[in-house]
This record gives sequence, structure tokens and C-alpha cells, in this order.
Amino acid sequence: MNRAPLSLAARKLPAAASTQLTHPIQLSVTRASLISAVQLTKSYRRGKCAVPVLKGIDLDIELGKCTAIVGKSGSGKSTLLHLLGTLDAPDSGEIWFQNERLDQWSVRRKDEFRNKLVGMIFQFYHLLPELTALENVLVPRMIGHGVMGYWRHRAEYTRRATELLELVGLGHRMLHKPNQMSGGEMQRTAIARALIAEPALLLADEPTGNLDSESGREVIETLLKLKQQRQLTIVMVTHDENVAAIADRVIALVDGQIEVRRQ
Repeated sequence: MNRAPLSLAARKLPAAASTQLTHPIQLSVTRASLISAVQLTKSYRRGKCAVPVLKGIDLDIELGKCTAIVGKSGSGKSTLLHLLGTLDAPDSGEIWFQNERLDQWSVRRKDEFRNKLVGMIFQFYHLLPELTALENVLVPRMIGHGVMGYWRHRAEYTRRATELLELVGLGHRMLHKPNQMSGGEMQRTAIARALIAEPALLLADEPTGNLDSESGREVIETLLKLKQQRQLTIVMVTHDENVAAIADRVIALVDGQIEVRRQ
């Protein structure tokens, strides 16, 4: 696969970060694909047997678009999402973030990539129960900048977290802890947390899978608003047809390979 050099930077990483990427990435408005997979394979071992899950996946995720990944349970949807987010490594194949070979990066650089350029939403929220909604949203900034770096920029980060909670409709719940919130409110808090670093890519794994229909609708509306207002690049795994309906593109995983449902 030919990779053209980056030309015009559309976005820069924060200069104040104490854990800057070793080779900072600048997004190019001239490249349509933000992240790409080339012949990805992945198997898991069950006893002495290797069970193939992904069998040569080719996929381009377009900058500023929303892609939904659907398929039966066990089809490899979450596995593919985890590979794109560097939470797991492929057995073979390539993952490109614009013109950078992502799968060949060091562990440290992958950690920095997730902290700076990727927002992640999971089915079970993963909020810290002892923290308020506002504090939970601030956690990635605390981790990414270290204690001293965080305290130097605390006012700025708090303002940003407040704006995000208001954006997802939780301005009135900022000081509530998870046990004082509904499932939908906790998931919207998780969305705000995923956006605190202003990521280039949002990965969502079954974002409504643990919610009732009304709470699920609220989360769908929040994601749709973000997509429209911020031109955020979103990749989400879902079983829910209503969630898939907001996507610009729908693909299915069938027998470990890609099948395009809607382009």
C-alpha cells in the first residue's frame, strides 16, 4: 500500500503535554483515511487449538465519518476495535494511522497514542465510583499530564470538562457520583471523558448494550450530535440497528471477513 507523505496539518497535539508522542503526529486534510487495516488476522487459543477470528481484514476508516461494525456474537467485532485502538496486537497484517505504521510502534508510543488521539467508550462505563462525574471526566488528563502538569493546567481542564458535560446534557449532574446517576447518564459521562483530550478517533464498543431503550436513545442522540457538530471520526461496534442507523457506513463481520452493508 502506498503512503503519501503528510502535507497540511489539520490538528496539532497539545504542546503542554508531559507525555508527548515521541514523533508527534499531525493530521492531514489531504488524506481521506484516518486509520486503515491491511490484511489483519487474529486468532485465539482454546486449549491446543488456535481459533481464527479475523481472516485478512482490509478496512479504511474515513476522516470525519461514522462507521458501524455489526455482526453475530463472536464474529470478532470487539477484537477488530481493540486492534484499531492498540489494546491488542494482530497476528499478522498492518494498521496505519494516516502515514504511520501503528502496529510497529513501541508499547510506550501506543500508550501515548491512546491517551492523546483516541477516545474509548465501553459497554460498562468504567467510571470510578468514588469520583464525581466531573472528576471522572478529568481522569485522562490527570493520567496523561502527571500530577504537576495537571495542577498547572487544572483550571483549563476543569473548564473543558464542564463544557463537555454540558454538551452531553449533564451540566446539572457534574457533582453527582456514579451511584447517583442512571445508566444513560453514566454512559454520557463516559462519552465526555472520552472526548476530554479532543481525540481524532472515537472508538465505541456496544455503547448502548447495557442500557434500556430510553437511555440508549439518549446516547444515540448524543453521538449523533457529536458527529454533526464536531465532524468526529467514530468507529462503533453494535448489535443495535438503531445505533447502526446513525452511521455513514455500516460493515458486517462474516466468517472473519468484511462485508459492506451500506457504503
